[in-house]
Parts: sequence; structure tokens; C-alpha cells
Amino acid sequence: MNATSDGHRPVREATRTDRLLAALGGLLAAYVSLAVADLVASRVRPEASPVVAVGGAFVDRTPAALKDWAIRTFGENDKAVLQLGILLVLALLAVGIGLLALRRRALGSAAVGAFGVLGALAAVTRPDSDSAVDAVPSLVGAALGALLLYVLIGRLLAPRAGTGTAAARADRRSFLVVAASTGLAATGAAALGRAVGSPVEENATASRAAVRLPRPASPAQSVPAGARLAVPGISPFTTPNRDFYRVDTALVVPKVDANRWRLRLHGTGVREELTLTLRDLMARRTVERDITLACVSNEVGGPYVGNARWLGVPLADLLREAGVRPPSEGGSADQLVARSVDGMTIGTPVEDVMDGRDALLAFGMNGEPLPFEHGFPVRMVVPGLYGYVSACKWIESIELTTFDAYDAYWVPRGWAAEAPVKTQSRIDTPRPFGRPAAGTVMVAGVAWAQHRGVRRVEVRVDDGPWQEARLAAEDTRDTWRQWTYPWEAAPGRHTLTVRATDGTGATQPERRTATMPDGAQGWHSVVVTVEGGE
Repeated sequence: MNATSDGHRPVREATRTDRLLAALGGLLAAYVSLAVADLVASRVRPEASPVVAVGGAFVDRTPAALKDWAIRTFGENDKAVLQLGILLVLALLAVGIGLLALRRRALGSAAVGAFGVLGALAAVTRPDSDSAVDAVPSLVGAALGALLLYVLIGRLLAPRAGTGTAAARADRRSFLVVAASTGLAATGAAALGRAVGSPVEENATASRAAVRLPRPASPAQSVPAGARLAVPGISPFTTPNRDFYRVDTALVVPKVDANRWRLRLHGTGVREELTLTLRDLMARRTVERDITLACVSNEVGGPYVGNARWLGVPLADLLREAGVRPPSEGGSADQLVARSVDGMTIGTPVEDVMDGRDALLAFGMNGEPLPFEHGFPVRMVVPGLYGYVSACKWIESIELTTFDAYDAYWVPRGWAAEAPVKTQSRIDTPRPFGRPAAGTVMVAGVAWAQHRGVRRVEVRVDDGPWQEARLAAEDTRDTWRQWTYPWEAAPGRHTLTVRATDGTGATQPERRTATMPDGAQGWHSVVVTVEGGE
């Protein structure tokens, strides 16, 4: 006989099988906690889920170098990897808690409750939280998980008249019956929650479906016929919405009800504060423009760049209407801080927004309302600047301030406060380590230098001379350009390298640099093995 986890009533001695079942009980308690919390969060706010809240807090505290590594390594799957990692850590902790509960039942249950409190604190302290109700999912889930663990351990080592094999088997059967029925119930609840859906998300989806984009007062010019090259493997001139890159810190894509959405414009130098609805914006003078966006995390030759046709209102018009003047005209604010519904802040130079470029508050993308993952109902688009200093998605506030007075989200994490896009070029085909046949091989790709334009692209084979590639027709200086180079490929291993010259005459430098603090630069190259010949 030994003492119970509560320190009094006698129970039988725990065996190895009991310890395995206790570990299973800890895992099941964690599973039930998360399943119930997610179900409750679906009715409250999906972002209040403990995994999402804790994951968001982790992302905010992760060193910038680690975030950059995650994006390079996992691409757009970095969020799924993070959530999987959180679940694995929780699983290990749950096993430990289950074993603890075998010795100290109340303490083990209290540990489950403590994790619920941590989840609740993470939820209510997130930048996008505006209600203590966000704590409810974590607390409810943890309470049920703690109760379940207490009951399971009690069933496993229940005090009985007999302490032999038969009694132990009865204890374990009772444990397994409770565990199986509870696990099935939790799985059913989770499935029901997904089937029923979140009313918040349903309202947002319905509001997007109801949006009818206005006809632009200033349509985009027709894309020149020669701007789209029909070369297998080359990036299309216009990136389809489903293929457009997504890099942000949101573990759950915010789904905003357009009917309830408001944009507030305020701050230093604003003569008259403005609060606008989506209907207000769409009733204004709208413009349509082709603009290429690029992420500062894009390494040389990387995929985080895309070109789309955006529909929105000129941001400069809105600022001038509010009385804002750029610094060059004596304005007191030199930074525009855009805030997202998920708490992200992005700082943009006021001068760049108001210098005549097509800086937009966009609500349309490639002929449809913005997809949720790309910022519905409204996002910023500013040609010539990396997204982290310009392209705020799910925007809800614009504050005029100064760079001295405020550091936006990425600046304290080691990124530059200002970051114009650097001239880049990329080989799309042939692919790295490709094995083309000897003869004429079409080398092709894209080059970009937003708001400066691309003047020339050159290709080099091995250490040979630079050869000028054929440039597709230019749409605008704010879009990328496709290029091709017919290469007479001889058998063997070869290195293909590309470089671009922008509209100012500056050629991208050879030396590669890291993405931090203001974007990578350097020549892109691929190694291929040409097959054929004697």
C-alpha cells in the first residue's frame, strides 16, 4: 500500500502500466482542454484559442534572425510548423503532468489549470484583444481538462478492498472507459465546432461575398502585348491570387466583417480626424494599378515577390483631405503608422506616400475583393517599398507621427525603419540542378526595381562575358519585367548568373547580403547539367 496523491487514503502501488496510463491521461487531458477551448473560441473569437494566443506571443518575442530563418526554411508553412511545435511541447508537458498526477493528483490537476491561466493571459494581452471574454476559451478548456485528469487518476488508483491483479484490471478498465468516452466526446465537439463554424467568420465571409467593386475612375493601362512572354517555367506577369506570397505574423488569418470595419485617420499634423467605412472608401475616386510587391525576407532568387492589379483609393488624397502635408512642404509628421486588426504596426515615410506614386488603400486584387489572407477588407499598397514598411493588411488605423517618436513593430527587432526595394533579378528556368538537353535552352525569369523600373538584364554562363537578355515590354516602372536569353548549351555542368540594371542606371551588386536589416542583394545563379552530345 502507499499514500494517495492527496496524501491520505491507501491505494495500491503504482506499476509501469499505471505510469503509462497516467501519461496517456495527461495527454488526453491536454487534448480535451484544447478541443474544448477551440470550440469555445469558435463562438467567441478564433484568435482567442490558446494555441493561437500563445503562438502569437511566441512570435512577438522570437528574435528576428530566428523568424527570418523560419521563413527561409519553411516558407509560408512557418506558421503551421510553429503551431505543430507548440503542440509537441504541450504533449511532452502533458506527459509529465500525467506522471505528476499519479503521485500528487491534485497538484497534477492544478498544473493543467495553470496552463489554462497562461493561455488566458496570452489571449487577453494580445494587441488585437479588446475584451476579457478572450480569456474564456482557455479557462473553460483548462477547467475541464483538470477535472478529467483528476477523475482519470482517481479511477486508475481507486482504493479498493482488494489489491490483487483482478482489482488492478478493474481500475484500468474503468480508466480506459472514461478515457475513451471523453476522447470521443471531445473529438465530436471539435468536429461539431468546425462544421458549425464561427459566427465571426461567417459574418465576415458573407460581408466579402456582398462586396461589389466599383468601376475605377482611373483604370490601369492595358498591359502591353509584349509584356507577357509565353515561356514554359517563367513566372506569369500577373500573379494569381492563390499563388501570391503571404508573409505575416498572423497564426489565424483575421476575418473582418466589412460591415463593421472602420478606418481611423489621426495624429500629428492631421487637421481633421477621419473615420471611414468600406462604403465610404468605395464611394471615393478609385484607381486601378498594376504593382509588384516584395517581402524584405526574400532572399536572392527567392519566391516572396508577386505582381497584381490593385483597386483602391489614393492614400495621398485622403491625407491631404485631412490636412496632412509631407515634410518637404513643412509637414510635422514624417512617419505614417498603419495598424492592423491583429495589432501589427507598420511605419511608412509620409514623403514616399505623398510624392506622386500610386500609394493605395486597396480593396480589390486582380478583379475581386481582397482575399482574407491578403488583407480584406482593406490594405495598404505602396510601390517601391518592402511590405514590412508599407503593405499593412487588415488595416484599421492610420496615425501620423515621426520616426523619432515611434518605432513600428519590426524596428526594435533589428529591421531598418526605412527600406526601399532593391534591384533584383531571378532565373525561373531552368531550375537549379536541372538537366536540360544540349542545344538551344531558353533561360528566363523576372527582374524588378519598383518605382525605378528595369532598364537592362544580363546573363552570364560560367565565367564568360555578360550577354544582354531580351526584356519583355515594360508595363510600368512599378511592375516587374520578364526576360529571356536563348543559350546554346554544351554538355556538361554550367553555372548561369543574372544581374539587372534599374532605371537610374545602377546595376545590382555582385556580393550577396542577408535580408536583414533592409533586404538582400546580390546576383542570382543556378547550376545545371546539360545532357547530350558524344
